Amino acid sequence: MLEGASSAPAGSARQWSRADIVRGYIELTKPRIIELLLVTTIPTMILAAQGWPGTWLVLAALIGGAAAAGAANTFNMVYDRDIDRVMQRTKNRPIPSGRVSVRGAMIFGFLLAAFAVAWFWLLVNAVSALLTLIAIVLYAVGYTILLKRHTAQNIVWGGIAGCMPVLIGWAAVTGSLALPPFILFGVIFFWTPPHYWPLSMRFKADYAQAHVPMLPVVASDVVVARNILIHTAAMIACTLALIPLAAMSPFYTLVAIAAGMWFGANAITLYMRALHPEKGRMAAMKLFHNSITYLSVVFLAVALDPFIAPHLPRLWS
Repeated sequence: MLEGASSAPAGSARQWSRADIVRGYIELTKPRIIELLLVTTIPTMILAAQGWPGTWLVLAALIGGAAAAGAANTFNMVYDRDIDRVMQRTKNRPIPSGRVSVRGAMIFGFLLAAFAVAWFWLLVNAVSALLTLIAIVLYAVGYTILLKRHTAQNIVWGGIAGCMPVLIGWAAVTGSLALPPFILFGVIFFWTPPHYWPLSMRFKADYAQAHVPMLPVVASDVVVARNILIHTAAMIACTLALIPLAAMSPFYTLVAIAAGMWFGANAITLYMRALHPEKGRMAAMKLFHNSITYLSVVFLAVALDPFIAPHLPRLWS
């Protein structure tokens, strides 16, 4: 399965070492995206259990979740190999660079997907397994094939796949679903555009060259910044809606309010600077990086709240 040179670009005669090829297969899974997805899974599990859900269950969810995300990302790289070759940001990915063959990547993706679904089914529960399968299909087919190249709303609706880990994590603990994980689903759903559109603003020339209609490619920076503000407001509203619906403590409440004000200020700054391309690009990348910090802080507060809450008065009874 570890094939490499067969899919190198025309004219390339480079021979890749086994280590290069192994790293290529790892890169197919987009490890940094997997890390971000798992950051949302564990806190959701802790909230569902109102405490530590058990080390084995957490490890099982992390292993299965990493395999599922890796499969979806691998399928994404296979399908997008043509546009990856023409984008400066992606031209050195495993398939365009020739480190991994299309056939090898497809086999790898299907093995990861089968493992993830079977893992959840056999070692966790059927509900989490079904949600895992849905998540893979949503990203590999819904976003990658149906949305990414055909609509400027690709990230908005395609981001649903990235919201699935919170449902999977909750179901892994309880065997069912409830309202709180759907509120967390909403947090990630509305967070995704303010996270990804700023990056798209920075690399809009790349997307335009590849004919991918990201919103920053087809709309002005001011329009993009305005949409980021709208999604940011909805995201913050979801973090606050969790307070009464999941009986969160004053600790989470203060963190959610403070983090929301901080991120909202960043979004407003981007909007104000959107009329000035150079300043706008700098503000866009700052918002992109800060969005990761914001999501991590909010979900860390979700994870800590069940342990801190017993020592604090409840805001809601």
